[in-house]
Amino acid sequence: MRALIVVLGAALLFGCQIQHETPGAAQIEVVGMKARQEADAHAERKLMAWAQQKLPVAQRELAIVYQARPDQRADALRLFEQAARGGDTEAAFQLGEMLRSAAPAAAAPWYDIAAQRQHARASLMLGLLYKNGDGVKRDAVQAARWLTQASELGNAHAMFLLSNLYTEGIGVAQDRAKGRQLLHEAAEHEYPPAQQELALTLQVGDTLTPKDERKAGHLMMEASEHRRNNWNRF
Repeated sequence: MRALIVVLGAALLFGCQIQHETPGAAQIEVVGMKARQEADAHAERKLMAWAQQKLPVAQRELAIVYQARPDQRADALRLFEQAARGGDTEAAFQLGEMLRSAAPAAAAPWYDIAAQRQHARASLMLGLLYKNGDGVKRDAVQAARWLTQASELGNAHAMFLLSNLYTEGIGVAQDRAKGRQLLHEAAEHEYPPAQQELALTLQVGDTLTPKDERKAGHLMMEASEHRRNNWNRF
């Protein structure tokens, strides 16, 4: 009997330990999605409990929930900062996004943190800040540096912007062939402005791109379709 009691006690203790195990990032993100998409109060309470345990992913996911509520903007900013300082790259990017419109100078360091960790969109945004001089001193070399990283990480917008820098020789040594290559890559990634610009080039042709009116028309149609789909999405 004593042995049975010991076994049952051990099993109960093991079960309690399982219930209190720290959730993984994927589990937290699933709960976060449920809280956002279904306005699930139970899921939101779970995020709150995990965030209080100082789990960066939970802090970020709860911040995303609050981000959509104007009256909880301050809470979202606080949680994004806590998560970013806890090492969450996406939180650093999201914090930059929240700060950018009103305070680009405050957004820049958070974009930089995320970009240093190979975040494609943060690299793009940091490149744009340096390109336009928003919140930081205008610096064409730094703009090209971060747009290059974003491009290498697969961001089509960055590819398109970088193609123009190479074509004009801004922040990089002028290389029209490389600029055209990047334009083709951005178009292949179905980025509408790149598709449109490449289509205009194909209509007349030049030394880098032979004339091809049929392909130009196809690209124009694709660009229009993508713009229409993006418009209808919002």
